[in-house]
Amino acid sequence: MTLKIKVYSDYVCPFCYIAEVPLEEAVKGKDVEIEWMPFELRPYPNPTLRPEDEYLPSVWNQSVYPMAAQYGLQMVLPKVSPQPYTHLAFEGYQYAKEHGKGNAYTHRMFKAFFQEERDIGKIDVLTSLAGELGLNEQEFRQALETRKYREIHRKALEHAVQEAQITAVPTMVIGETILQGVRSKASLEKVIEEELAKKPRLLDFAEGMACGIDGC
Repeated sequence: MTLKIKVYSDYVCPFCYIAEVPLEEAVKGKDVEIEWMPFELRPYPNPTLRPEDEYLPSVWNQSVYPMAAQYGLQMVLPKVSPQPYTHLAFEGYQYAKEHGKGNAYTHRMFKAFFQEERDIGKIDVLTSLAGELGLNEQEFRQALETRKYREIHRKALEHAVQEAQITAVPTMVIGETILQGVRSKASLEKVIEEELAKKPRLLDFAEGMACGIDGC
């Protein structure tokens, strides 16, 4: 039976992008299915962070850049200010998911924001990125403009908070095991093998780093 892995993340969480690297390595050759799940760190109208303020550069210099280097990932603190809300990007994710490209869309959002410094809160930018993935740009734009997936996204957030009780991202649910923060390939492989053998385990937050509601 295929092992289900759910990864709760936000497109403006740098640790979520980093976490993708060891996860993709850990699942190679294994009977697993990854599903990226929406979680907004700062839903509208809560103010988002500004890269010119002291907080973000401090977090990036102390934690993000060293960890990204550890995993061989090139990324930068985007100059987009204030940082974008991600509800439209996540509504676009629902469209992409419906068309079989949810995971590719998630990766493209991370890359666009943390490598190309593109404003993923804008419909024009999101539409262009969707087109790169082979999605129908006209349909995609219309879906965002009419907020076609607004309710589906709202229910996804409701699930994350109320049912899954997510408080920080990235959070991975691997079978019956819950992991928070960035995990090494070896750590993930161990959990995956245990879950494939149906040996549930619960790990705490100590090993990794994650973005919480109060900051990242």
